[in-house]
Amino acid sequence: MTQQHATATSEKVKTGRRVQKVGHVVSDKMDKTRVVVVESLKKHRIYKRTYKQTKRFHVHDEENLSQLGDIIRIEECRPMSKLKRWRLVEIVRRGSGVVPVDQALAQVDPDQAKSEATDEAEGE
Repeated sequence: MTQQHATATSEKVKTGRRVQKVGHVVSDKMDKTRVVVVESLKKHRIYKRTYKQTKRFHVHDEENLSQLGDIIRIEECRPMSKLKRWRLVEIVRRGSGVVPVDQALAQVDPDQAKSEATDEAEGE
């Protein structure tokens, strides 16, 4: 009777499955690390209204395969660092990898990007 109980508990450990999520890469500036945004729809428990929840995950990408804008599948794993608890499983769809001009200007000089946006609005 004790043998049956021992085998049943060991089977539960082996059949455990890790959580997988699909999201898109929003930052690839770090070496072997990507920041992935995962969006999910939730329902408010009182008001029953559906809302979108966005969560950011730091993902381990050993060979730096993914780029900005890619849609990737991630899987939870052992802690790799202070923030990294997820690893890259596969790249579902490649993004363009091109940063929009407005975003690039905002990173270089935020004041200039704001002034150009107001100039364009006045010109129209």
